[in-house]
Amino acid sequence: MSQTEKLPPQPPQPPRTSHRTEIPPEPRTPSEPGSPVKKGRAVRRDLSASVVVFLLAVPLSLGLALATGAPLQAGLVSAVVGGIVAGLLGGAPLQVSGAATGLLVVTADLVQRYGWRATCALTVLAGLTQLALGALRVARAALAISPAIVHGMLAGIGATIALGQLHVVLGGSPDSSALDNAAALPGQLAHPHAVALLIGAVTVTVLLGWGRLPGRAGRWARVLPAPLAAVLAATAVSAGTEVARVELPSWRMPELPVLPDDSLPALAAAVLTVTLVASMESLLSAVAVDRLAADRPGAPTGRARLNRELAGQGVANTVSGLLGGLPISGGAIRGSANVRAGAVTRRATVLHGVWVLLCAGLLATALELIPLAALAALVMVVGVRMVSFAHIRHVQRHREFPVYAATLGGVILLGVLQGVVTGIAVAVFLALRRLTHTRVTVTEEAEGHRVRVSGQLTFLAVPRLSRALAQVPAHTDVVVELCGSFMDHAAYEALQSWSATHRAHGGRVTLGGRAGRPLAAQAGAHSCRPWTPWRNHHCTRPAPDPAAVPESSGSQLMGGVSAFQRHTAPLVREELSRLAREGQRPTQLFLTCADSRLVTSMITSSGPGDLFTVRNVGNLVPPPGSDASCDSVGAAIEYAVEVLRVGSITVCGHSGCGAMGALLGAAAPEDAEPTPLSRWLRHGRPSLARMQRIGRLGRGEVALSGRPVSDDQERLALVNVMQQLDHLRAHPCVARRAAEGTLALHGMYFHVGEAQAYVLDEAAGRFCAVRGEPVPVTV
Repeated sequence: MSQTEKLPPQPPQPPRTSHRTEIPPEPRTPSEPGSPVKKGRAVRRDLSASVVVFLLAVPLSLGLALATGAPLQAGLVSAVVGGIVAGLLGGAPLQVSGAATGLLVVTADLVQRYGWRATCALTVLAGLTQLALGALRVARAALAISPAIVHGMLAGIGATIALGQLHVVLGGSPDSSALDNAAALPGQLAHPHAVALLIGAVTVTVLLGWGRLPGRAGRWARVLPAPLAAVLAATAVSAGTEVARVELPSWRMPELPVLPDDSLPALAAAVLTVTLVASMESLLSAVAVDRLAADRPGAPTGRARLNRELAGQGVANTVSGLLGGLPISGGAIRGSANVRAGAVTRRATVLHGVWVLLCAGLLATALELIPLAALAALVMVVGVRMVSFAHIRHVQRHREFPVYAATLGGVILLGVLQGVVTGIAVAVFLALRRLTHTRVTVTEEAEGHRVRVSGQLTFLAVPRLSRALAQVPAHTDVVVELCGSFMDHAAYEALQSWSATHRAHGGRVTLGGRAGRPLAAQAGAHSCRPWTPWRNHHCTRPAPDPAAVPESSGSQLMGGVSAFQRHTAPLVREELSRLAREGQRPTQLFLTCADSRLVTSMITSSGPGDLFTVRNVGNLVPPPGSDASCDSVGAAIEYAVEVLRVGSITVCGHSGCGAMGALLGAAAPEDAEPTPLSRWLRHGRPSLARMQRIGRLGRGEVALSGRPVSDDQERLALVNVMQQLDHLRAHPCVARRAAEGTLALHGMYFHVGEAQAYVLDEAAGRFCAVRGEPVPVTV
């Protein structure tokens, strides 16, 4: 009843940049797509989320302060200022700001070189610089930096953090250099501090295993953030032992920052480094949190206003520096926790800062029970997680691993700013090499000569092209095969001039694309081309031939296969070859109907390797144990969740579904022999019963945004999507991954006649129309 399929490719969509007029104003009221959140419910969700983020922020802030060598209360100050100031003024309502993880190495170096008061002064200057950049509206331009550079920078910082904090876990003290820490590690491993090592091991074990607790204990445990649980466990284990613990001095008015006594270029470099890293971390986190919130009901519908966010971060850093706090940035760890905890407005971010302030004033004695080794282990794990193998695979797929590696190595060996500059230099070099690396070959064939141009045809390649064309004898037929994607004006003029001269001497010239097909001529007998808009289902039928016999469905199918081999196969062969070597790594399981009008690759703009697709009559998901004959769908679900480790599952219904019509039709006679179709449709009866239970009007449980539900068949199709999602959650592997927060379930409805997709908002019981606005791109 089900089948898995790989989808035909789609052309890559370039990132869309936006100017001031394209950034929509932030909504004044919290809203869900198509359904407003009631104020009382929004307040409750924000309050709950603020508590979750507060419990995460306290141990993380203390750990970052410890790792930088700053006073421990500096981490709490940054959490308070980040929550209240950046929360009120920033342009990303659900982003949570605090002590900057990406600046840990930079801040530690500044503290060691200049002292704490001077570091606060540099933080103030960096905040003022961010404020000026926000006023100049350059935030979007910052996202133009290659993702390979950003990921390499974060990985280099993470590796440096992990190496340094490992020494603290082992009972020693870290050096300022990552190389020195690596060189001293063997000696530290030979003579560890037993109690500190035990505390660190407990912290890491609880931190990594907290989300994997099974059953009811796991569901209750996930109410408490893993970092807090790890620190509490380590504190309990350390009771009665002699280990270094948190020491919070009594609160007093902060001393004013003092500029360090150093040269102006050195100070400017320090300020620039803090500004660059804090701004990039904040902006990228804002976009990531924005994208995460878009997939969750109840989030604000407006996109993050990045220039306002940059200015808000600038004000927060200025205030934090004046109050003796660490440099601040938005953090993906805190922001994603805020979204997953159900935050609706910026109220959750601000409240989390208020809770940290109250905790610092009222619970200082409890905080001083925490062993420093537990905080070091917590920060060490954060550093390790900054080195993402998913990012490495991503940059490798886009042939940017040299940029990633150069940035990572530069950050570890030279420093953050120097590493970023190294990555930019390598990226520019590779771009120029790809632009100028052009190969021109001339081969003699039976029909004439073939000139093959591989690479981009720019003015730099004109001399090479001219020398190659000069080898072609006059009065011959020539095919010029252009395999690149770009040709500038100088190269075009040179090619046209030579073509005109060759034709004037009696020769023939054909300008072709890949495989030598003419650029302007129709190749073959089919009217459609790859990568052009799909318009009708007749595009692969052979061109009419009066002398030919009437076509059959088989000739249409083979015509489509033939068109694929001519037009599409040369374009996708390299990508499919890579997938054949590396194996499939889809990110989503897409479960939909077998209806021939539902073209999944078209409505999802997906290509090879993107989706693991299951299709059956009625997009049904039999609950586990319902019928041995239905193991096909269950096996596909288990394989996708357990083996392929997909991150989301989507159940997609559609208009005019024949299965829904059959369920609504008259019941078969009791003495009728059950057929395979009737046995299969039994799994849709819970959907029919659910629709009958809620009534024709739906009672608020199911609705379409923008228009009423047209008839019972459409209503049943919508209810069926919701019911099949419930069946999905009954599968143990799905329930476990969903409880861990590593698997998301989505419902979707596609109206064939309107070519309109709708996405289910389960909280409101409403299918919301997907609009055609540009989607923010996360790097």
